[in-house]
Amino acid sequence: MKKIIFITALVLLIDQLSKFYIKTHFHLGESIPVFGLDWFRLTFVENPGMAYGMQFGGIFGKYLLISLRILLILGMVYYFKKWIKEGASNYLLVPMSFIFAGAIGNLIDGLFYGMIFDSGSVFIEDIGSWVGYDGVSGFGEGYSGFMRGCVVDMLHFPLFSFTVPEGVPLVGGQHVEFFRYIFNVADSAITVGGVLLFIFRKKAFPNGEF
Repeated sequence: MKKIIFITALVLLIDQLSKFYIKTHFHLGESIPVFGLDWFRLTFVENPGMAYGMQFGGIFGKYLLISLRILLILGMVYYFKKWIKEGASNYLLVPMSFIFAGAIGNLIDGLFYGMIFDSGSVFIEDIGSWVGYDGVSGFGEGYSGFMRGCVVDMLHFPLFSFTVPEGVPLVGGQHVEFFRYIFNVADSAITVGGVLLFIFRKKAFPNGEF
C-alpha cells in the first residue's frame, strides 16, 4: 500500500505543479526549446479530450470521458484492495500505480480547472467547437464550470520532420512530424505503467490471467 500511495502522490505532485506553472506562465500555443534543444520543447496546448490530444463528441464527449475516468479509478481502487489482499507482486502493483496516478492527474484537470483558473478553452455550442483564449491565465473565479476544464499538455518531442514526395498518392506534399503529439506527466505515467505491465506481464500475472 505504501508503494501505491508514494507513486501516486509523487506523480500527482509533479503533474499538477508542471501544469500550474505552464498554465500561469505560458500563452496558449507558446512553445520554447528545453536546454536549447529543437527536439524537446515545452509547448502549451489545452486538450478537452483524451490522452495525447485525442478528443471526440464535443462537450458530451468530454462528460463521457470524465465519467469513464471516474469509473476506471473506482475500479482500480477495488482491484488494488483485491490484489493487496491476495499478495500481488510489485510487478503488478507498481505499473498499475503509475496508470492510477495518471488517470487521477488528468481527471483533476477536467473536473476542476474550469473552476480555479480565470481563462481557458471553452466549448461554443453555436459553432460546435472548442475555442482558445488570449493572454496568460491566473487563478480566479473560473472560466467555465465543474467538469468543463481542459487538460493542460506541454511535453513536445518533435524528433524529426519531413515532407512526403508529391508523387505519393493521397498524402503527397503533406508535412509529417514525429512525434507531433503533445502530452503531460499524467499521460507519461499511464504510458510508463502500460509499458512496464507489458514487459513484466508474466511476472505480474504468474497464473496467466493477462
